[in-house]
Amino acid sequence: MQWPEAGKLIIKFNHCQKCVYSFGLPRRCPLCGQDVGSRRLEEAPVSISEPFTDGHREKCSFLLRPTRGTFLREYDGRSDLHVGITNTSGVVYNYTVHGVQRDKVGWEQSVSIPLLRPGLFGLRDQWDKYLEDFSATGAWLPHRYEEDHHNCYGYALAFINCVLATEGEEQLDRDEFTEKFVVPRTRKASKYITLYRAIEERGFYVTDPPSPQMGPRPGSGLC
Repeated sequence: MQWPEAGKLIIKFNHCQKCVYSFGLPRRCPLCGQDVGSRRLEEAPVSISEPFTDGHREKCSFLLRPTRGTFLREYDGRSDLHVGITNTSGVVYNYTVHGVQRDKVGWEQSVSIPLLRPGLFGLRDQWDKYLEDFSATGAWLPHRYEEDHHNCYGYALAFINCVLATEGEEQLDRDEFTEKFVVPRTRKASKYITLYRAIEERGFYVTDPPSPQMGPRPGSGLC
């Protein structure tokens, strides 16, 4: 099986009163040709964290990946996405026209959304049993698959709501879950893909420094 290509490390550094992004730190600024040096701490180069992860290293998480290809190569922002749920061993449960699949490979470049708040060890201990029992029900037999209404997303969200119900928590509808948890991650991934491909095309990417502003408020877990 062909593994997805690992992305190159993106570095951001300040020069010529601009923010410059490139793969690795160049010896000379691509704008002025002068040596790149950092005299102040705030000018030190920083690496840009990749929004993708090896889904098989994620536990109790909701994963997204392109149905075909990878995010960095083939994904164009309109391509179909496939989703799944990981167990505590990184096996990805996902629903397809062939029924529930239990993938041990194939999700090495995914967007991951953790589904458990820290400290819910009791639920984590039961997670694999919940996931296996849920997947074994007749609702997820191959012939029940319907591309628009009874698909991988419906499977994953139904499992999440099953767990929430078991824990006495309020359930989530599709729009709420998508807007609250999926859209922020996919928006970040889309920006990263745009930046990555721009650097591949030109060798670097330049923006104006951001205006001073307050940092983002800390987020919370899903369930």
